[in-house]
Amino acid sequence: MTTGERSLAMWLATRDDAALAETFALRSVSPTVPWHDFFDAADALLDAASVDRALVRLPRPALVALSNGVTDEDRPLVEPLALVDAAGEPYPAIAERVAAAAAAAPEAFETDAAPEQPTPADPSASAAAAERAFGSIGALADLLIATQHTPLSRTGAGPVSAADRKRLTDAGAIDSPEDLDDLVAAASAAGLIDGTDREWTVSEAADAWLRAVTTTRWADVVEGLRASLRPGLRTPEGGFLPLSAWPQRYPLDPEWPAIAARQRRLAERWGLVTPEGDEPAWAASLRRGEGADAAGLAGFLPAEIDRIYLQADLSAIAPGPLAPALDLRLRRIAVRESRAQASTYRFTAESLVAGMTEGESAESVREFLAQLSLTGIPQPLEYLITSTAARHGLVRVGVDGNGNTAITSTEPSVLDAISVDQALRPLGLVRDGRQLITRAGRDVVYWSLADARYPVVALDEYGAPAPIVRRRAPRRTEADGPVHSYAPLVARLRETHGTDSDAAWLGRELEQAVRARSIIAVVVRLPDGAERSFTLEATGLGGGRLRGRDRSADIERTLPVSSIVSVRPA
Repeated sequence: MTTGERSLAMWLATRDDAALAETFALRSVSPTVPWHDFFDAADALLDAASVDRALVRLPRPALVALSNGVTDEDRPLVEPLALVDAAGEPYPAIAERVAAAAAAAPEAFETDAAPEQPTPADPSASAAAAERAFGSIGALADLLIATQHTPLSRTGAGPVSAADRKRLTDAGAIDSPEDLDDLVAAASAAGLIDGTDREWTVSEAADAWLRAVTTTRWADVVEGLRASLRPGLRTPEGGFLPLSAWPQRYPLDPEWPAIAARQRRLAERWGLVTPEGDEPAWAASLRRGEGADAAGLAGFLPAEIDRIYLQADLSAIAPGPLAPALDLRLRRIAVRESRAQASTYRFTAESLVAGMTEGESAESVREFLAQLSLTGIPQPLEYLITSTAARHGLVRVGVDGNGNTAITSTEPSVLDAISVDQALRPLGLVRDGRQLITRAGRDVVYWSLADARYPVVALDEYGAPAPIVRRRAPRRTEADGPVHSYAPLVARLRETHGTDSDAAWLGRELEQAVRARSIIAVVVRLPDGAERSFTLEATGLGGGRLRGRDRSADIERTLPVSSIVSVRPA
């Protein structure tokens, strides 16, 4: 072992839990690693492969600092990754790997010229950028609305599955399958969706975002995108570097060119830069580290409207972009057929059933449309609302006295159809007189029936209709961060860390020597205070004693660990 490992182990032990978890996360340490103590941690973090992985993720200024000397200004870039000691000097193992990387790719360790400030965009380019941002806001809203009902499944590598890409394209939620990745990235950065190993689920924050005005929607997303940028792209003021500096920022990362291109594409989609690289006026404050200039963008957006035309053919025409909250509610009861500054919606029995499933009633639909329509409610639409409401609730789902979920209906033929519906077989429905029962939860049964297009209503414990909300990903909390993930590992390291660092280090050295059966020079303090050196082949350690064969006398010796002053390779 080296003194670098000892120094790093002692440094790790002095870090608080949050800082320690941050270091482990930055170094991509698995929370389940079998480390016993901080010496194990230091040994692993100074391993050549681990160091090389860390160097790949460093921005150019950090690489230059490690090669030429770390200043106080550079330390925030490298210290959290456990690459330098308390004095700011790279550990010997780090310096060795830095030298090897510099020899292999010397251009990565050259200082970049200061990036040029972006050119302000002219009014025409700004208007085009605002139009792209407006389109991205609408596309993301479409995606979230579609995902509210059916989470997006993910493949093993992380992207959305091909089946969901096709489903969203066919439904008109996205223009092309390629757009989906950018929209998911923006939604994730803004906290509007949360990903698990298998799916993307709409978060609680998405509900408020969908009801917000257009400029607030935009501000939430672009501030989220800024927060999600790699540290090497951020400035001390909280902003980010001009986009012209991004492609060269991570010179050792082979994946960075593709990542930088995607980040640039996102910036263009959300109106932060033009295709020519110019900067609209409203993007400057975000780059400087200030809040998003939503008011600056608003001047280039089309005016929102709050009235529509209802047609006798069960369609609705919005002659301009409908206010987000009104559009959201209208789409609960109607299907949008076209998306543009002037949009078309169509009412169907299925769309009205879907709205009533989510809490609408005939009265609430009529009241909403009466306030929204410039042409009143046409007779065909009035009839459709009445007939749909009369049929809705034909199937009722509640909980019986035994705690089972019960499905009832006034029409026995409907229960017969449900009992043989292959899509509902996973529920395990069993006939019990005039009802079907199952051990599945009420909400699960309710949404299974709703997705199968049955006119279902949920009942509360008193038998009254109760609105059911689709599940949402829980709001992100500190418990979801690295401190929570690494808590068991950190606790284990703390438990095995003693106050006597010299004794702990000595024990570590002896364990390593025995494990490798190394030949070591051991200095022992004798009872009279004198010190004597023995050259041993370490063979065992236990009971507070070191065993080894004395190479000079060719005999087995047993030395008290408490009397050992130092150990070094022979």
